Amino acid sequence: MKIAKLQWAVHLGALLTLAWLAFAFFTGRLGANPIRELTLRTGLAAFILLGLSLACTPLNAFLGWGGVMRVRRALGLYAFLFASLHLAVFLYDYGWIAGEGFDAGSVYQALFEKRYALAGLAAFLLLVPLAVTSTRGWQRRLGPRWQTLHRLVYVAALLASLHFIWQTKADLRVTLMYVGAVVALLLLRLPLLVQAARHGGPEARTPPRVAESSEPDEAASSRPDPVRR
Repeated sequence: MKIAKLQWAVHLGALLTLAWLAFAFFTGRLGANPIRELTLRTGLAAFILLGLSLACTPLNAFLGWGGVMRVRRALGLYAFLFASLHLAVFLYDYGWIAGEGFDAGSVYQALFEKRYALAGLAAFLLLVPLAVTSTRGWQRRLGPRWQTLHRLVYVAALLASLHFIWQTKADLRVTLMYVGAVVALLLLRLPLLVQAARHGGPEARTPPRVAESSEPDEAASSRPDPVRR
């Protein structure tokens, strides 16, 4: 029952956030520059959800909160959803010119001449294969290569952190709080990965990734496993 409530909380939290952003945008509640504000808020939501998905394994390994493993996939996929919206709004903001339509040159300039945009694009591209291959079917098809592929989530998290820092133009303190939390979660994985390597890589059972199968083994998810992400 507690696991089911946690799953409902994750779904409701993400969907209500999405609904609120849509409502705020179409009712003029996002300030003088709603496109810019929507870009920032979808990006922040993606970053927070990615951080929460990274927190699942430490909570399971160090505190024995096995139930959180059942929501890791949902958190990762919602992070990808908000990241996709973040990129889409960004492209619209820089590429759409009133009266002229879409300007590919402006998009190219925005993506490849701004370091924060380049870091964000790289992070998003790394998340794409992780989201696509998040099912048990893909895990079976890829075999051991699936483990290696899904370790890219660490690189994506670091690139997203750089993107977040570089795009902040005012007070960095709040940004650094978010980034510091994600970096701390990545550091917590070091002893888990070392332990996995010493034992021949048993972490392959539940490797680090953006998403996992939608129906993980209930018994496995309810007990602490120090080599899970």
